[in-house]
Amino acid sequence: MSDHCEEQEMEAEALTAIFDTAFEIQKDTQPFEWNVKLVPIDTGGDVEEEEIQNHVMINLKVQIPLAYPEVDLPQLDIEILKGLSEENRQELVALANEEAENNQGMPAIFAICEVLREWLCDNNVKGLDDASMHAQMMRKQKEAERSKQRAQQEFEAQKEEEEVTQAELEELAVRKRRAEGTPCTRENFLAWKEKFEQEMLEAEAKEKEENDKNPTSSKKEKKEAKKVVDKSGRLTGFVQFSDKVMGTLNLEEIEKAAEDAQVDEDEEEDDEDFDLDELDEELFDDEEDVDFDDLESSDDDDDDDDEIDI
Repeated sequence: MSDHCEEQEMEAEALTAIFDTAFEIQKDTQPFEWNVKLVPIDTGGDVEEEEIQNHVMINLKVQIPLAYPEVDLPQLDIEILKGLSEENRQELVALANEEAENNQGMPAIFAICEVLREWLCDNNVKGLDDASMHAQMMRKQKEAERSKQRAQQEFEAQKEEEEVTQAELEELAVRKRRAEGTPCTRENFLAWKEKFEQEMLEAEAKEKEENDKNPTSSKKEKKEAKKVVDKSGRLTGFVQFSDKVMGTLNLEEIEKAAEDAQVDEDEEEDDEDFDLDELDEELFDDEEDVDFDDLESSDDDDDDDDEIDI
């Protein structure tokens, strides 16, 4: 018994499960011989309906070599059962052998049957066995039409695949740019710098325009509009430390005190930015004039007090 016998028997079991009664084992010893009946339309075993719907039928005759499938190819032949000519038979034999070569090294009978059945579906018409000149011309014309349709379908499928491929390439390019980021080159930096400076100039011009529209607004008014923090209920460090020593630590109060302290720091920073020009305006905007005589008399009184103390 050949080393490939078990594999061949497993393939026969698979073909039996697929084709049911259409698959027959003509010889159950090596070399095996199988027959597969192929029709364009499967009618589920209804013989009468099968004869009506199928105008062409064949029987694939297979002889399995001992070294199949790893080394040798199956020996194939076609038996015409209905509606085909000798020319069609030779065409089908060539088609079957070509598919067997494409599947060398693996079980190929099912693939061969599928290729042959597809041909039968495309040629399921009456009169293929008619050898007259008119019938041959009609068959060639129909074959040319089918070839044209197949070529158009292949062209559209290829075009669609190319479009999808182009879209995928663009998507990959976008993802790559996002992953790598923008390289920091001199050209990129100068372009960013120019754009940034332009944005800053536009922002300054907009702010100046707003100030020109509202000349009465000042920093003092902006400071007065700020939120006033109530410090009356703030805990001192002594109280917090005392509570901690007594075993009670109020975390909420401590957090609140920290927030208030941050607000105080912001106010101090604002005070440092106080405009000296505004201070001068506040000092000299008072409607009452300063009496310098009173100031001199006050200085004299202070000197007299110093002499008495001495």
